Amino acid sequence: MIFITSFLHYKQFPIYEWKLIIEYIKNNRQKEDLKLFIEKLGYDKNDKLLIIHADDVGLSKSVNESTFESFKNKSITSASIIMNSHKKNEALNYAIDNPSYDFGIHLTVTSEWKHHKWGGVIGKSENPSLHNNKGNFFWNKRKFIKNVNIKELEKELQAQIDLSKNIGLKPSHIDSHEGALFFDTNIFKLYIDLAVTNKLLAFVPIEASIHFNDNFKKPKNAVIIDQFHMLSAGTQIEDIESFYYTTINNLKPGISQIIVHLGKNEPKLKEITVDHPNFNYLWRQEDHNVINSKKFKDLIIKNDIKLLSWGDLKKVIIDF
Repeated sequence: MIFITSFLHYKQFPIYEWKLIIEYIKNNRQKEDLKLFIEKLGYDKNDKLLIIHADDVGLSKSVNESTFESFKNKSITSASIIMNSHKKNEALNYAIDNPSYDFGIHLTVTSEWKHHKWGGVIGKSENPSLHNNKGNFFWNKRKFIKNVNIKELEKELQAQIDLSKNIGLKPSHIDSHEGALFFDTNIFKLYIDLAVTNKLLAFVPIEASIHFNDNFKKPKNAVIIDQFHMLSAGTQIEDIESFYYTTINNLKPGISQIIVHLGKNEPKLKEITVDHPNFNYLWRQEDHNVINSKKFKDLIIKNDIKLLSWGDLKKVIIDF
């Protein structure tokens, strides 16, 4: 058990409940039967459906520009906005002006960049447990989970959702920046409850489905994606292209999601991502290059993959 907890800590998986650690070891994941929704969307159960989703919209001007270009190029089908980011207004205005593009809310409780910091949308005075002594969110998931007060967290996350709607966004779903809301059962339950309360879908990676059990039933708003693909920490720039091509060539029937992190190789994003080898400006430029390439799009056609958005799913799961 000491080895397992050390491994989880090393991998930045802040799981501190022994029962949950046992579930993780036993790999007791809960799969989603999406056949009914696939049929409602007009597809066959053997079709390959893919959401290409862009995280971190609002992080910087070039992240926004790359996201907007990728929507126009039909290279992504969905994106989510960080509501306490520095360029969120630009992202929100674009989303409101382009209602055919699918946007969700990237619920954010960590501030991982070395110099580019943020705190909650309602400030430290109302949710002090989420902030460090400088008034910023904690830089990693472990400190967030160790310090959080669940009531203060609920207030902050609801405020992020309310802010988007008050400005005029009609989000399709919520997801979690750095996956910080997926590790602790009480936090994860709050995440799911917020989706239900706000009539939104909640992205649930297959690993997080271990939280669902007889005492915590999965509601329809929670959509478990068992074919979830994203670059892992330590990936070399020269390997990014082959990762995506291999993913497309090996996609299985059902609903899959690829999460990309877009941006440009330019001074401001380089400054923001300094000393952060994963998801930095070089990764983001390569993500942009690959998914906007003709080769990537030709592979999607060759493999007879149908593109899907979270908004499409929301129509048949919640809005029908």
